[in-house]
Formats: sequence, structure tokens, C-alpha cells
Amino acid sequence: MAIIEQKGMYGEFPRCGKAHARTTHYCPGCGHGIINKLIAEACAEMGLQDSTIFVDPVGCGVFTYYYWDAAHVSAAHGRASAAATGVCRARPDAVTIAYQGDGDLGAIGFNNAFQAASRGEHFGCIFVNNSLYGMTGGQMAPTTLEGEKTTTTPFGRDPSLTGHPLHVCEVFNQLQAPTYIARVSVADTKRIYACKRAIRRVLEIQQKHQGYALLEILAPCPTNFRMDAMKAAKFCMEEMEREFPLGTFRDLENGVAGVAPTAHPESDVLAVKPVPQFPTCNDLFAVPDGIDAPSPENDPAVPERRFKFAGYGGQGILSLGICVAEAARLEKRHSLWFPSYGPEQRGGSANCSVVVSGTPIGSPAVDHPDVLVCMNQPSYERFAADVKPGGTIIVDESVPTDVPPPAGVTLRKVPAIRLAEEFGVPKAANTMMLAALRKYKVTGLDDASLETALVASFKKKPQLVEKNRELLRKAEAAFDA
Repeated sequence: MAIIEQKGMYGEFPRCGKAHARTTHYCPGCGHGIINKLIAEACAEMGLQDSTIFVDPVGCGVFTYYYWDAAHVSAAHGRASAAATGVCRARPDAVTIAYQGDGDLGAIGFNNAFQAASRGEHFGCIFVNNSLYGMTGGQMAPTTLEGEKTTTTPFGRDPSLTGHPLHVCEVFNQLQAPTYIARVSVADTKRIYACKRAIRRVLEIQQKHQGYALLEILAPCPTNFRMDAMKAAKFCMEEMEREFPLGTFRDLENGVAGVAPTAHPESDVLAVKPVPQFPTCNDLFAVPDGIDAPSPENDPAVPERRFKFAGYGGQGILSLGICVAEAARLEKRHSLWFPSYGPEQRGGSANCSVVVSGTPIGSPAVDHPDVLVCMNQPSYERFAADVKPGGTIIVDESVPTDVPPPAGVTLRKVPAIRLAEEFGVPKAANTMMLAALRKYKVTGLDDASLETALVASFKKKPQLVEKNRELLRKAEAAFDA
């Protein structure tokens, strides 16, 4: 008998490590397998395979990229909604779908999902609720029913200890931005057909770019329910649906919100506000009008250089990094600036990374800098050992350097803080360090570009422009003395 190939799915699943595999990794009777099939069919029937980007979760649904013949992005645990936010803004032309489980979305990822829904992000979230953590052993999840036994609630969930089950649709239905919220099931044939219609509705909303849509799907988990497939489906229909009633909470059609299945009075139905129109990633990172910003030009002859600037918050160490990144941009090079601070910006240690290259940059992370600029002892102790052989450390003379730098690394001690105090401008220690960068020629950038970038950093305080130019000159003269 011929096997009918499933629409929207790969003909075989070789990524799972089995040659000519035709079976998924899901347990027999698992709701995920049914849902995967329904989603794949809907995408294929609507002609959306080539324009859909799925954001895959952590959990039982993590391997959907084995099966769905579409584009995929994998997210960390609980972060599928956050990743989908980036995807839909970077690719507003695409259909973006976040696929998440109840442990993934309801626990660690709840705030990511809730805030995305509150903003009305332009993606659909398909949320599979099987009332527990499936892949990691059947522990209690936020959606676990009262009295339900799991590996972490062997005597049943006790609300006095762990609270009541989380009703995600009901919580999200309080928000004003979502355009579609519904709960369906895959426990029997009738419910499966209703589920497919709901999946198509989510895809349709994304196809038309009508805003955020949430579809919760109740699904059996025979393995962790410790039941056979028939009993698990019955548990889903009789127990889970009692706690989580099926129905459409809202469906924005011609600007009208639907009534929740819990029969709220008509006056309590929340009117959906107009769908937010977000700027794309290109819009967000575009240079404002009136600012001269040359586009980077690819030049493979220009090597990639990585910098780390570190010191106390308030020493202008982050601004110094911006200055180098800006100077590189003025020379039409690719540059990235990445800060790292928290309460440290108010006095503790802070740092930033800068990457400059003649070709596009893959990551802003700087684990092994070519140049390290240190303004305090904690920064030297933390980063000095990471500098590449052949690299340079420029450190303020006040910083103890009892531990020598790595072999092949040049150490330069400069009186940046002392000179700034002698010149009567203690906050200008970062300008002193800029003078040191120019003196030792470690940036690969022109002195003029670095000075122009310094001037640009004081656009909001034009009275300080000439003062810092003067300080730059005086520092260079002091270094040469």
C-alpha cells in the first residue's frame, strides 16, 4: 500500500539521526504529533510554507524543524515569544509563528509572552497545554490541575502550597492589543477538525498582518499521565476541559471582539484597540534625518579588531567605546558597540565591547580583545588575562599590575586620571585615554576620525567641544614630554 506523503512536512526526517525515518520522536498518543500535522497541512494548503518562519521552543516541540518544511529559528527555554518579536520585526513580510508548551510559556517564558501580547506584536503563538512538563519528566507546570499527580506533586497539586492552575487565555484576554484568542483541543476527531480551523485562522491573521494571535491547544500526554492513549484523551476532555473551557475569547473581525466562553456580560467584553503598527528593525536602527552617516563599505583588507573598555561607572568608559566605534563608522567601516553594566554604572565596574572590521561583523561579543583599556583594578584583574598575544593593554597608572600581562601582550601605563585632575577636569579621564589610543596607534583608525568622534559626543553640550579638544592636545603633549 502506498504511503500518502504529508503536506507541509518533509518526506523523510533524516535530521533525527535515522536514515529514511518516517516517524516522529513523539510518544504514541501525544498531542504534539497531531498538532504538527495540522499546522503543516494548513501552511501547505494556504501556500504559506515559503513565507512562514517558525520559532521553535525548548520542550517536546523542540524538534519541529525535523518535520516542518519551512524556515525555523530555535529559541532558548521560555524565549520563543521574545525571539518571535525580533523575527517579525526583522521580517515584517513573513508569517511568524511561535510554538510553545505550557511549561515553556506558562512558567519561565510567561512575561515574554504576556508582554508580546500586550504590545500586539505581529506574530501568532500556538500554545500547547498538556498540564505538565513533558520532556523533562512530567513535573508540575503552572497549568497542572488541582489534585493532578505529577513527579513533583505525587499526592496531587495542592493549591494551598502551589496555587491554582494558570489560565493563560483568560489572563491574555484582559489585554487590549491581541486580535485573536482561542482555546481548542485535539482529544477526538471533532475537536481536531475545530483545531485545524483555529490554526488556519491564526495563519490567516498573520498572512494579513492583523496583529497578535494566541491559540491554546489542550493536548494529551499519555506517558506522563501514566495512561494509555484512550484514557489520556478522555482525561483531556473530562478533566482538562472542565478547568480550561474551550471556545473563542475574541476574534477581531471588522473591529469587533468576541465574547469569552465563560459567558461574561456584554458590557465586560474588552474592545480591541487598533492593531499597532511597529517599526521594522531597519526602521529602528536607521540613522535619523539630518545626521551624516556614511554607509560601511566592505574591505577584506581591513582586519577585524576587538576592543574592551572597562572601569568604574562615571569615568566615561562607555562613552570612550562609543567614540572609537563612531570613528570607525566615519571611516566607512563596520562597527559594533556593546555595553555591559547594571547598578555598576552608578559607581561599580562597567565595561563595553567594540568590534571594528572591514567586513560585516558576526557577533558583538569580545572574549579576547586586541586592545584592553582599564581604568580600575577590578577591570584589569578580570580582563587582562584574556588579551590576545600581540595585543595591547592600556591601563591607568593608579591601577596595580602586580600580575603581569600574558606573554606577548604589551602593557602601557598612562596617567589618565592624574592628568585629568591636574587639568582641572576630573571627568575627562576618558579623553586622556583617547589621547593614549592615538599616541600608541592601536586602533587602526585615523587621529582625525577619533577627534571628530570625540567632538560628536558633545553635540548636546557644545560648550564642552573646544574644552575637550584642548584637553586632548594637552594630554598628547604631556605623554610626549
